[in-house]
Amino acid sequence: MSSPEYDAIVVGAGATGGVAAKELSERGLTVLVLDAGPQRTPDVAVPNIVRDSVLRAQNLATRQQSYQALHPGYWKANPTLFVNEKENPYTTPGDRPFSWIRGRQVGGRSLTWGGITLRLSDYEFKSASQDGFGEDWPLSHDELAPYYERLERFFEVKGARDSLPQLPDGPYAAPASLTPAELYFKDVVEQGGDRALIVSRGFGLHRPTPENIWPRSSSLGSSLKAALQTGKVTIQPDAVVSHVVFDPNTRQARGVGYIHRTLHTAHEVQARLVVLCASTLESVRILLHSTEQYQTGGLANESGLLGRYVTDHISTMRFFTLPEFQQPAHAFDLSGCDSFFVPRFSNLGSQQESFLRGYGLWGGIQRVAIPGLVSRVGNQAIGFLVGHGEVLPQYDNRVRLDGRMVDAWGIPVPHIDVSWTDNEHRMRVHMLEQIETLVDKAGGQCLELPELFRAPLMGAPLRWIEDKSMTGTPPGFYVHELGGARMGTSPQNSVLNPYNQCWESSNLLVVDGACWPSAGWQNPTLTEMAITARACEYAVRNSKA
Repeated sequence: MSSPEYDAIVVGAGATGGVAAKELSERGLTVLVLDAGPQRTPDVAVPNIVRDSVLRAQNLATRQQSYQALHPGYWKANPTLFVNEKENPYTTPGDRPFSWIRGRQVGGRSLTWGGITLRLSDYEFKSASQDGFGEDWPLSHDELAPYYERLERFFEVKGARDSLPQLPDGPYAAPASLTPAELYFKDVVEQGGDRALIVSRGFGLHRPTPENIWPRSSSLGSSLKAALQTGKVTIQPDAVVSHVVFDPNTRQARGVGYIHRTLHTAHEVQARLVVLCASTLESVRILLHSTEQYQTGGLANESGLLGRYVTDHISTMRFFTLPEFQQPAHAFDLSGCDSFFVPRFSNLGSQQESFLRGYGLWGGIQRVAIPGLVSRVGNQAIGFLVGHGEVLPQYDNRVRLDGRMVDAWGIPVPHIDVSWTDNEHRMRVHMLEQIETLVDKAGGQCLELPELFRAPLMGAPLRWIEDKSMTGTPPGFYVHELGGARMGTSPQNSVLNPYNQCWESSNLLVVDGACWPSAGWQNPTLTEMAITARACEYAVRNSKA
């Protein structure tokens, strides 16, 4: 066998792929980054009402983006940052829908990421020890803290040190400010002392400059940019990875096979280390297509857990008005740091609810503007609250390959079988009750979308969007899918070891959301990137031992 041309292959150029390329190249490794999509030009990151409206109309008319259009982010971003569903199909059981929101381009979903960066705490890492459900993570907050800190400094994350045990602090740049209405709402929320309202943590709005064309929250504007500056990274766009290739004698990974997106030609590239960062369900699909059933000498999957325990976040949302406050002429910024959180307050200490685990509320007031011609609420301040909570990992929530269908490149598509349990339904009811109670205490009024917008021809569609996308969201909708190749303490309870190495192939790492044993309630991207940094450091250190 010829010597590998690269020390490492990183599959996926999004949030975790950028960090993997940075960590490996800065330690001297030559790295090939493969991404399934094209290399976009920077203009796609800047919204353009006319261009984007025309593209959406075309894509919806041809049914290329039916699922993608269910997500609110689709309506404010360039639709080319979302996949063509005809080329990238998947299947679900008829009575268990799943909204898979995807982006295939160099930069991945980091180009549409909201930029919120929250740490997990040991309430999440060690949740099984507290309530007896499932498995603890094979690591703690203290073990991950150095990597959180390194990334928070690198990304210049904004936030405040709030000293909350359920949301550990980091070395933040100065926090953004709350709006006048948010300061008032903070006083309302904190009455009684059982919860806090804090300034959100994350990235501010991107304002392009010649030096910083891409958003810093995207890999292209931060981690992947730093990786390329080492001179040791090569990016191959349009590489639709099919499977991992294994040495039949050692059972170690020796590379990956991919199909060129536009030429439809098959290729194989080799390296000493393979790192999967393709996004949760894509990485699981690649692993499933790398098993002995499909590839000679492939993964045996002796535990039978590959594809199992897929989770997500349960969510709900309400808009509201605060009549005592006016909407400013120009709305305040809305971004990862320009907003607020009411961090998890349920099932902490003595406060026990009828469901396991917890949720947080993300929101903003005076940050959403509705043009006067279509507004039904005049100049009243408009706010929103989004609840997102932990979904329990269930064995039967899974992904497998559908043997009846292939994508545009002849690769078997995933069959996604995930649904909510009674625990999630009880949590969602609690979220809505809490949101409505807080708004009522603040003297506000929760409103449905048709009550906010004066759009006679859009009344029915707006009600449908609200029903499906706000109060009855299916799994996948919140774009926080996790699990399927979870970390653990043994080959019997997991697919990966505590350092994200596949038990059956130690030079194969899975570092994106697929590795999560449980979901937590926090936005997962920062933790995914911290896990990536830790796993890459360990792999390089041990390869030299």
